[in-house]
Amino acid sequence: MPRVCVINVVGLTPSLVKHTRRIAELGAPAPWRSPLPAVTSTSQATLLTGLAPRDHGIVANGWLYRDTGEVRFWQQSNALMEGPKLYDRVRTAKMFWWFNQGTSADWYATPKPHYGCDGSKVFDIIDSTGCDLQRKLGAFPFHAFWGPMSGIAATEWIARASALVMREREPDLTLVYLPHMDYDFQRHAPSDPAPVTQVDPCAGIVIDAARDIGAQVVVVSEYGIVPVSRPVLINRALREAGWLAVRDGPFGEMLDTHGSRAFAVTDHQLAHVYVNGLPLGEVRNALEGLDGVDRLVEPGELELDHPRAGELVALAEPDAWFAYPYWLDDARAPDFARTVDIHRKPGFDPCELFGTSRVRPILRLAQKTLGFRYRMDVVPLEPERVRGSHGLRPAPDDGPLIIGPDPPEDMRGFKQYVERLLA
Repeated sequence: MPRVCVINVVGLTPSLVKHTRRIAELGAPAPWRSPLPAVTSTSQATLLTGLAPRDHGIVANGWLYRDTGEVRFWQQSNALMEGPKLYDRVRTAKMFWWFNQGTSADWYATPKPHYGCDGSKVFDIIDSTGCDLQRKLGAFPFHAFWGPMSGIAATEWIARASALVMREREPDLTLVYLPHMDYDFQRHAPSDPAPVTQVDPCAGIVIDAARDIGAQVVVVSEYGIVPVSRPVLINRALREAGWLAVRDGPFGEMLDTHGSRAFAVTDHQLAHVYVNGLPLGEVRNALEGLDGVDRLVEPGELELDHPRAGELVALAEPDAWFAYPYWLDDARAPDFARTVDIHRKPGFDPCELFGTSRVRPILRLAQKTLGFRYRMDVVPLEPERVRGSHGLRPAPDDGPLIIGPDPPEDMRGFKQYVERLLA
């Protein structure tokens, strides 16, 4: 049976391939159409199922769980993704792609910290490859995977782990996720080719291993990152309108989803607006006049008409993005706002890529070492610092790409495409 290795190089666009050597050797890049929102979870779900978001159910990186009133981001359960998956009947190694817990893939690895009852967190991964990755390669550099210290180290580790698994297991399908370009392009906008030249050798590590086992290499990306200059504080607008409710307490103001008549779950350049007991036209009119908002639509217009979606979907203007803050005074911000806490925030927060200072993390780690209670409050409340975002469909040269023989034009064709290569 033929073998295929898919390398997902986050943020790579047709216009950036010229800065690569190993990737460019694989062939000419072709632009392709992403779902909306063009974000990691939604795009990967479309790639793996061949379905639109209305059918696979992954309407963003996070959404409101209506039965509990919780907003939850970055859930890893494979069961959240509805429909048959590409790897259901194929010997697959799934390396750091999303939805890895409970996956039907034969071998997989994914980041997963341990959480203690005292609130402590210990970084780790789930390694279900049978290859003992951290013993052979050293501990996964979790600090480099996300947060103020994110960088090339995590991506290089994933590349080496993927190469090791390919050579030891010889899977028929290998899915590899290389996230490095996501970081600096959100911090500084996609103007510096350095992140591209840094990720290219990591792709080369995977390419060499794929060739060793006779696998056809296909390179994809989920979206292109575009320059932005304006955060849109949509939840503050909803609060000022009297529709968003909070509960104040000892740890700051917490979003009260049950008591709110309208609030937004923000995800880069798209936001799901959940409305309860208000005319949709009234909410639409209030938000369409907000600086940085392009338009508000009903979910069906974007193939997002799934129960998880908001009653309305807000789209940002091309140089704007949606920030989640709902408090009106930074002194009342919830305690998690200044920390790297991807699961508690009711929206994606790229401010987690920045640090307040070089000294503060050292002081907080010293407190931890000495056994004192501490909070790793190293994230600035400054959304205006963000310079790159995604989620819309930019011009083809600045959007996602695929490199492979006779590729599809739409991500919904990817599942059948890989099945054809495997046949």
